[in-house]
Amino acid sequence: MKDTRTPNHATAPEDSGTGRADDNRLVGSDRVLAVLKELARHPDGIGLEELTRVIDSPKPTVHRALGALRRAGLADQDARGHYVLGDEFLRMAFAHHEARPEHVRIRPVLETLAARFGETAHYAVLDGREVVYRAKVDPPSGAVRLASTIGGRAPAHATAVGKLLLAHRLDTREAVEQWIADAPLARRTSRTVYMVEGLHRELEATRERGYGVDDQENEVGINCLALPVYVTSRTTPSGAVSISALTFRTPMKALVDAVDDIRRALGHLGESGR
Repeated sequence: MKDTRTPNHATAPEDSGTGRADDNRLVGSDRVLAVLKELARHPDGIGLEELTRVIDSPKPTVHRALGALRRAGLADQDARGHYVLGDEFLRMAFAHHEARPEHVRIRPVLETLAARFGETAHYAVLDGREVVYRAKVDPPSGAVRLASTIGGRAPAHATAVGKLLLAHRLDTREAVEQWIADAPLARRTSRTVYMVEGLHRELEATRERGYGVDDQENEVGINCLALPVYVTSRTTPSGAVSISALTFRTPMKALVDAVDDIRRALGHLGESGR
């Protein structure tokens, strides 16, 4: 019987445990995950040639990665021959998202706030130097809506939700300095607070007033006010709820003046046990 096993020397780079070959190209599971992440960026599909170029790996290896993803139902090929995320991946993603306790519990609050202000309401959590949007409710039909997406990310230092959550973690100037370390913060707009001293002062002010603000610091023409949400702990916020508004329609002052209304809408979810 013919031995169909692959020689050991052919698989050594992928079995080295590092996830990368000597030439620093993606190999093994790292390559499969890179292909999966790239598919997520192309809802209309992407061809093998372009995918190979973006991933910067040989066409046969990218094709094998796609084969593994297709067998698992995590990728599929449309009528044009383009590759897209598979139905099984979407099923798992949506099932996981819908099962999140905070998503289920907070959505009614977001719906109330979106209707009250005619603006977009978000729920976001802190993930390192970024915030991740876990839930979003747009204003009623007919109003201008934001392009933010569930699962989307934004820099923590430039957003109301991010600064609010950072204020609970970085309570000294030294902590802020260590958090920034040797990776300078991006200046998203001319209003972005991105230096150590300025961010420290901003976090102090956020702790004192109990809510975070973003006055066109992440995106010109959009301001935001955020309040903490206590879903998994009564002392540490699990995330934050925010109203993201177009400045010409709902200026910053209007959001600040309505902060008590937002607190009432949050109810016990916004109450700390401290």
